[in-house]
Amino acid sequence: MPPASGPSLFGIDLTALATLLAAVAAFAVLIAIYAATTVRDPMARRVKALTERREQLKAGIVASTSKRRKSITNQNEVADKVRGILASLQVLQASQVEAAQKKLLQAGIRSKDYAFVVIFARLVLPIVVGTIVLTAVYAFGWLEDWTPLKRYGMIAGSLILAYKAPDLWLKNKIDKRTKAIRKGLPDALDLLVICAEAGLTVDAAFSRVARELGKGYPELGDEFALTSIELGFLTDRRQAFENLAARIDLDSVRGVVTTMVQTEKYGTPLASALRVLSAEFRNERMMRAEEKAARLPAIMTVPLILFILPTLFIVILGPAACSIADAFGNK
Repeated sequence: MPPASGPSLFGIDLTALATLLAAVAAFAVLIAIYAATTVRDPMARRVKALTERREQLKAGIVASTSKRRKSITNQNEVADKVRGILASLQVLQASQVEAAQKKLLQAGIRSKDYAFVVIFARLVLPIVVGTIVLTAVYAFGWLEDWTPLKRYGMIAGSLILAYKAPDLWLKNKIDKRTKAIRKGLPDALDLLVICAEAGLTVDAAFSRVARELGKGYPELGDEFALTSIELGFLTDRRQAFENLAARIDLDSVRGVVTTMVQTEKYGTPLASALRVLSAEFRNERMMRAEEKAARLPAIMTVPLILFILPTLFIVILGPAACSIADAFGNK
C-alpha cells in the first residue's frame, strides 16, 4: 500500500516546505546568536589607526629626514611586491595612483599603499575572469544553445565587470561612509558650537566632539579625531582642515572647512558661523526626510498590489466563496 502523501498547495508538499522554512529559521537564529555574542567595539580599530597616525606625525616632526622617510613609509610587503610588478610592467602612472589614494581615503582606508593593490586588481581581474569565462564557454561547451553574439556579449560583459569591480567596491564603501557622516554632521556642529562657546580651542573642540560622537557616529568621530591630531602636530593648521575636506566627499564638509579656515585666518567668531551652518544642515536633513516620505506612497504601490491586496481578498472573500461552494454542492 503506497504511503499517504501530505497536504499540498499548487503541487508543493506543505510538509516539506514547512520543514525547509523551519531549517532556515533555525539557521537564522544561530547566525543572530553568533552575531550577538561576537560584538566588537567599532572604535577599537579606529583608535589603533589614529594612534599610528599620531606616531607618524610625531616621527615626521622629531626625526631626521632619513629616519622620517623610513618611519612614515612603513609599507607592507604585499604593497611593495605589487608596486614592483606594476613598475616592471610600466603601467604605473602618478595621476592614477593619486586618484586611487584619494578614493581610499574617502572610503576610510588610511594606508595609501593599497592604491597599488587596487591598480593591480584592475589589471589582473580581467585576465583571470576572462580566462575562466573563455575556458568555460569554448573549451567546456557552456551556453551552447546561445548564439555566438550572445556568448561574445557574455564574455565582454564579464571582462568589463571584472575591470570595474575594484572601483565599484570602493564607490560602495565611499557612499556608505558619506551617508553615515552626512547623518551625524548637524549634531557634530552643534557640539562644536557648545565647545567653542565654552572657550575650548579648535583642536580641543574637535577632540571632545570625536569622543562624544565615537559611539553614535564612529565614521565622523574618526575623522574629527584625526583632524584634532593633525591640528596639534602639523605646522600649517590650514592643511589639517584641507585634509578633512579631501577625506570626506561632501559639499557640506567643504563648507565647514572653508568656515574654519576663514576663522583661523581673520579671527571671526567661530560659534556664530557654525550655528548658521548647523541650522542649514538640519534643514537639509529635514528636506531629505520629507522627500523620502513623499516618495513612500509610490514605492508602496507595488508591494500593496502584489502581496497585501491578494491576501486581503482571500481573507474577506474566502469564507463567502466556501459558503457558496457548499451551497451549490448540496443542491
